[in-house]
Parts: sequence; C-alpha cells; structure tokens
Amino acid sequence: MVDQLTKWWALSALTVGERIDLVGDLLGLSLVFNDGAALSIGSGYTGVLTVVVVVVVVVILRAIRRIGSVGWAVALGLLLGGAVGNLLDRLFREPGFARGHVVDMIAYADFFVGNVADIAIVVAAGLIVVLSFRGIALDGTRHEEQGRGKDEADADAPPRTDEDRP
Repeated sequence: MVDQLTKWWALSALTVGERIDLVGDLLGLSLVFNDGAALSIGSGYTGVLTVVVVVVVVVILRAIRRIGSVGWAVALGLLLGGAVGNLLDRLFREPGFARGHVVDMIAYADFFVGNVADIAIVVAAGLIVVLSFRGIALDGTRHEEQGRGKDEADADAPPRTDEDRP
C-alpha cells in the first residue's frame, strides 16, 4: 500500500527526466518507468518477469502456512509486499496488461532508480540471508549442527553412559 501511494505521489508530483536532489548527488527523486527487473536487467521481457513474479507470490502464499518464526514472517511479508507492489504495476500500468512498466522514483546516485517495493525486497533478501546463516528454518526450528562436522557436534553432546548404549 505504501509502495502504491508513493507511486501515485510520484506520478502526480514528478516529471520524467527531471531529478530533484535530496542529499546532493547521493539520493534524489527521478521519475522513470522500468520495463525490466532490478537495474533494468531483463528490459524487454516484461511478460516473462510478470509470470516469474506471479510464481514467487504463489510460492510465498503457500509457504505462509509453515511459518513458525517471527523473522521469517517479517522477511516473507516484506518480500510478498514488494513483489505484489511491483506486480500491480506490471499488470495494470501502460503499455498494457501483464506488460506494464514499474514506476520508480528513488534515485540512488547515478547508479539506479527504485521504489518502496524494491526496498522491501532488498530488506527481505537480507533477512533471509541472516536467518539462513543462523540456521533458523521457516518453521522456527534451529539447525545448530548445520555447517559443523559430526565430531564437533558430538563434542558438545553430553557423554553417553552404558544405559544409553544399545
């Protein structure tokens, strides 16, 4: 919702091709229409990107039933929100259904121009990396021994007694 509101604002307040500097050349506002993915990669493949995003949304919606971790809930919520925000543009903006261009307005130096949905997607990706490295599964369980050798995991285990042996 915030993404669509900022896009509505950008369309009504900004002019294509003009840049408004907010923090010198580092951060500004510049209205552009992106038919590709991040950094305009895949420009000209809007239809394919639309299908990919629909698949991502379906996978996230199916995964929601298994969430048992607040971290994963936040990460997948951000990812879903960002994906849907840009998907709405692809479905309903010019030049036509499932071929629409995404409205971008946040200019990061002269590197690229993005939007609020992109920020949500990047934050979600960062959280997913952190959760994965910490060994936290989607269902909230921890995989402590993940990435450690069997000998290291056995060294941390309590010593076995004769009663424990088969």
